[in-house]
Amino acid sequence: MRCPGAWTGRASQICREPIRLSGHTHTLDAHTGEVLGQYSTRAEPHGQLLIRCGNRRATRYPACAEVYRRDTFHLIRSGLLGGDKGVPETVRTHPRVFATLTAPSFGPVHRGPGKDGQADVCHPRRTGPACFKRHAAGDPRIGQPLDPDTYDYTGHVLWNAHAGNLWRRFTIYLRRHLAASAGLTRKDFDRMVRVSFAKVAEFQARGVVHFHAVIRLDGRSDEGVIPPPAWATVDLLTDAIRTAVKAVRIDAPDLGQPTRHLVWGEQVDVRPIDPGDLHDGPHLSERAVAAYVAKYATKAAETSGTLDRRIKPRDLPTLHEQGVSARHFSTKSRTYSTTLTRLRQARAEFRLRMTFARLPYDPDSTLVVGSWAYAGQGFTPGEAVLAAQITDDPPSPVISTSVPTPAHSTKGVSQ
Repeated sequence: MRCPGAWTGRASQICREPIRLSGHTHTLDAHTGEVLGQYSTRAEPHGQLLIRCGNRRATRYPACAEVYRRDTFHLIRSGLLGGDKGVPETVRTHPRVFATLTAPSFGPVHRGPGKDGQADVCHPRRTGPACFKRHAAGDPRIGQPLDPDTYDYTGHVLWNAHAGNLWRRFTIYLRRHLAASAGLTRKDFDRMVRVSFAKVAEFQARGVVHFHAVIRLDGRSDEGVIPPPAWATVDLLTDAIRTAVKAVRIDAPDLGQPTRHLVWGEQVDVRPIDPGDLHDGPHLSERAVAAYVAKYATKAAETSGTLDRRIKPRDLPTLHEQGVSARHFSTKSRTYSTTLTRLRQARAEFRLRMTFARLPYDPDSTLVVGSWAYAGQGFTPGEAVLAAQITDDPPSPVISTSVPTPAHSTKGVSQ
């Protein structure tokens, strides 16, 4: 079975639910109109071409999610190491920290194993409810309220809904506190220093998001990323993060009740990032940080035992059986490093160069005319059996048979 793009020949790179296309292309000489090459999906099994779905959900599409994770790793890493992807090597000398911002408590929940993997007695607080059991990893009770009758579900939901705005407000306060600590006005500070960051949101077992962020101080320049002034230090950045977190407050409506004030939790972790491949004590290495952030780029609410997809109307009657879906997201400031779009484009251009090198004609002087239509998604039962023979994680033998959209033509000179 020929499956261009659906897998790359390695068992770990099989796409579980590839997109199926039907259509054809003709490569013409742009000057003479001579047909230099042609391709049609009629020559493919079932008359369709299989390509990667590109979904980043690790629980549903592990192969495509792995590509996304690696792209995120390089995006984060380039903002730490520099020397590539438009980021200068001098960023390794800039003040940089890895910060974790959390949500407040909405009530005690069942505890799971600690960082050492040992299951502690489930007694989160010195006083109050407890179950006094030891919950092993994977126990569905982990993260669930110990006392559902007193747990602040409304605050929990409101905090998640406003988490993005809390982060935006934090970035504003961070610049204000940095300026105040440096003895500058906000305007003067912005003329000299730029705050760059890349963050990812992770769902805790209790179903509340918290943020991991790489935060870096750069000098302000129209020529690109430059070192900040000497007074912009790691200590200045660390102290400003901690005070800015405490200052943030958002007022949120609460279903007819008095306005609720949303704030960050008391647990704030800020650790310096050192250049190099080793980390010692409170300092982290660049590679360790990039790997940690990239790990969460392909995970979502399923890490807390809920759905790994959006809720649809048909799910509503059975939410008590399926759990509750929630989004996972990551963002970065414009000047932190490159973008995922540029990384994908570079990969596509590399593949094109490899393909063009094998062609018997000059691709710069050709015109490609094609017509494609969506034919469904997933493997047929026969294809699923074949895929299962070369992977330890076989795809489901399911194929979507939606009605193809009207075919359309694409024309252009090959680049």
